[in-house]
Amino acid sequence: MRGLLLVFVLLALVAPTTRATADTSPAERQLAWVLAISQRLPVPEAELREHLTAPMLDAVGGPRGFNDTFAGVGALTATRTLESTPDAVTAVADDRVLLDVHTDTAGLIDGLRFRPYAPSPTNWSELDSRLRALAPRVSYAASLLDKGCRPVHEVDADRKNPLGSAFKLYFLGALERRTTDWNTNLPIREEWKSLPSGVLQDRPAGTDITLRQHADLMISISDNTATDHLIHHLGRDAVLRQMKATGNHDPRNHPFLTTRELFTLKGFRYPVLADAYLSLPRPLRPALRPALAAVPRTAIQPWSEPRDLDSIEWFGSANDMCRVLANLDAMHSPRVDHALSIEDAGIGLDRTEYPEIWFKGGSEQGLLVLNHLARTDDGRTAVVTVMLSDPGRALAQEVATEVLALARGGIELATP
Repeated sequence: MRGLLLVFVLLALVAPTTRATADTSPAERQLAWVLAISQRLPVPEAELREHLTAPMLDAVGGPRGFNDTFAGVGALTATRTLESTPDAVTAVADDRVLLDVHTDTAGLIDGLRFRPYAPSPTNWSELDSRLRALAPRVSYAASLLDKGCRPVHEVDADRKNPLGSAFKLYFLGALERRTTDWNTNLPIREEWKSLPSGVLQDRPAGTDITLRQHADLMISISDNTATDHLIHHLGRDAVLRQMKATGNHDPRNHPFLTTRELFTLKGFRYPVLADAYLSLPRPLRPALRPALAAVPRTAIQPWSEPRDLDSIEWFGSANDMCRVLANLDAMHSPRVDHALSIEDAGIGLDRTEYPEIWFKGGSEQGLLVLNHLARTDDGRTAVVTVMLSDPGRALAQEVATEVLALARGGIELATP
């Protein structure tokens, strides 16, 4: 499974040194500098070196690369701060760009990220209209957690859809239920390596990785090798039991696939191998696992159009996603909370109003799934799932920005 990729412009820079004031942090001062220079490009090299560390400036192609990148973003003016600490600030500029600025101990920018941003819908009718324009098959569920999921707004929320990497939420729950010590090592095994997204596929076999690290990588960057290691460690039946325990009974999840097996079925001699697999009765399909495992990872080729979205995947509904997140929330586990809080996909919620946000998404050619849980400052908890799928063609990249706006809007509308 490809992980969800929502960052369209990413600069790993380093910077800040505008005039200091008593009531602004280094990160806020650097944000002000970023806005100022966006309106007076190109920025001289001497000024850049006052705000960016040399390694970071080199990483973006020097002054020319920096200025070219900023020219692509365009002039930025008004901002609305979503989150601010002494060394980091997240803000929305002109209702079209989400900016993240991070500073080091010297007050220089060591992280600068730009992501597309779309305004939230202002009512459910507008949300529904924008949602249906994105794909031929859409599902949506906004719920409040109150001893389970209490629906606030739904669009075809019981339709069983392909999940992409969102199925990894079930393994997180299975790991929490079955493992007391997440610091146990689960070394990397060559035969359990998968394909990106992720980083563990590039680590040498034998490298020690704890269960906690596998879980954090599986959720935060959708590491497929981490996922498959947990699948083999816990057993496929563990995730199927977790699915059933939270109300997901879709028969297409049997037999349960590893990410490596999905890649092989869709990326090796397609459609011959996939058709042979699907032609078998479900109880006989596991007999092909040794043959799938024998295919070298280097022989698996990427694909650019949807392939067997309704038959070779993992499946569940928007309401299923709410139930699994509600189940994870009820565990009150710091380990689960940490894994799900590492990344919010750039949803753009105001962190003073929503101090805790969980995220796990999924994507493949032709599908996109976003799941967010957000806790308000007064203790209410909302869960929103957005699901798009098109078995006939790949989704446009810009769809992700709109989906984030619909997820954000649903949370805001559900918790006025």
